[in-house]
Amino acid sequence: MRFRDRRDAGRQLADLLTGYRDESPLVLGLPRGGVPVAYEVARKLGAPLDVWVVRKVGAPGQPELGLGAVAEGGALFLDRGMMRSLGYSETEVMQTAEREAREVSARIARFRGPHPAPDIQGRTILLVDDGVATGGTVRAAIRALRQRHPGKIVLAVPVGAVESLDSLSEEVDDVVCAHPAEFMMAVGEFYEDFRQTSDEEVQQLLARAREGRGETRGPDAAMDAGDTWWV
Repeated sequence: MRFRDRRDAGRQLADLLTGYRDESPLVLGLPRGGVPVAYEVARKLGAPLDVWVVRKVGAPGQPELGLGAVAEGGALFLDRGMMRSLGYSETEVMQTAEREAREVSARIARFRGPHPAPDIQGRTILLVDDGVATGGTVRAAIRALRQRHPGKIVLAVPVGAVESLDSLSEEVDDVVCAHPAEFMMAVGEFYEDFRQTSDEEVQQLLARAREGRGETRGPDAAMDAGDTWWV
């Protein structure tokens, strides 16, 4: 075990990110589990906190088997090599992807409420999750964010599989990981307490962060949530 819980992981990760404080970063947590980690990072750096919503696209009939991910803004990442090897057609996987895209839209409304999407353009983005195993959902988030023209994307995680981190490093400006793992079965094995984060906890942490800073972000009109591009 490396971390007591996600809050502890966030504090340890935040200590590695203090060099970005002067860049006035925007911290984006991947809900749900990435948000408690991101909250601690944002608090340490005095930075605004928001979410970037991503959903895994599971195999038909096997939802825990990830074949890709769909991200806020409409970005879709599919592992077509895995799909072919397992015998799944794009048509049946796309049915699952469309359902997850609807859930992405629902979660955006649930987590942000009346608040506008964060302004990404030109910003240093600290993209935070509670860990990276295969990296599919993170990859979709990164590629969606790139379409909004950030100044820099930094992937920040408490723990990650070295192979996945190496692959993702080609798509971001920096990777910061408190504990790169050569061998990883699941992210949860590195936490003493890895209970599921609830929607209510995400909402409370976002509200707490907004109350501490006030509303300073403007709307992002870059792309409608229904638009889709292939990545």
